[in-house]
Amino acid sequence: MTTRAAARNPFGALATGPRLPVLTGVVFLVTLACGIAQLVHPPLYDHVVRDAARIDDGEWYRLLTGMFFQDGWAFGLVSNLLWLAVFGTLAERTFGRWRWLVLYFGCGLFGQFMSYVWLNPVGAGNSMCVAGLLGALAVLVIVASRRYGVVLPMQFRVLAWALPVLAVADTVVHDNHGVPCLLGMALGFALLPRPVTTQSG
Repeated sequence: MTTRAAARNPFGALATGPRLPVLTGVVFLVTLACGIAQLVHPPLYDHVVRDAARIDDGEWYRLLTGMFFQDGWAFGLVSNLLWLAVFGTLAERTFGRWRWLVLYFGCGLFGQFMSYVWLNPVGAGNSMCVAGLLGALAVLVIVASRRYGVVLPMQFRVLAWALPVLAVADTVVHDNHGVPCLLGMALGFALLPRPVTTQSG
């Protein structure tokens, strides 16, 4: 396999999934709708937020709803949707849709659960889901040269290698994004798409 540089469109050479990020778009719209509903009717938040005391009382659905509403309210909604649009699109185009579902909701649920039992018992937001996608993309960058023959720009490779260190540091300071990011890296490695082989002749 020949190695080729990917300076202008770094992830374009790795995009073997669907061209249109339909799944990212659907989750984006559902999260947007939930966020708008929360802003229009603030008491709704109290019924959907991840709250350890309420979960202990049997309201386990909060581990799911906590991925669609935002404890950062308007600012959290805008910033988290922006990250979802960027990293969600990249992940869907490189990993494909079913892997995207596993990464996004698997890491999101894991992050919600770890927050509930350890890191941050009260909160909400889809940022932990996006952290899982980011972890998977970092693994893709790290193996791109050897597995896919694509040399990504140096800044991408430096950031990818720095991510697990930052994720561990994030967990040490008791933030809840490092753990789903690390899981995203592990799942991303396990779910790496197969290299596309071109036949000559």
